[in-house]
Amino acid sequence: MTTIAARMRAKLEAALAPTRLEVRDDSHLHAGHSGARPEGETHFSVTIVAAAFAGQGRVARQRRVNEILAEELRTRVHALQLRTLAPDEDRAP
Repeated sequence: MTTIAARMRAKLEAALAPTRLEVRDDSHLHAGHSGARPEGETHFSVTIVAAAFAGQGRVARQRRVNEILAEELRTRVHALQLRTLAPDEDRAP
């Protein structure tokens, strides 16, 4: 069975060919909160660096990611924290 995180990763890689992609399941930090499920996989943080974001503002980048992950957001993911960067903005250590 494929995890939600793995499915999100595959969709983002296919659609945006990122140079860096981090998908983190933060569900354990939200146990007992609205939208949390005992089995987890409801709250995620994503950092994505992709040339496709060059020249786009933050809102346009986030809309694009939300469109790519529309099925997951509609069915399973309660919260998605996004950090979307163009390659020249990536200041990873």
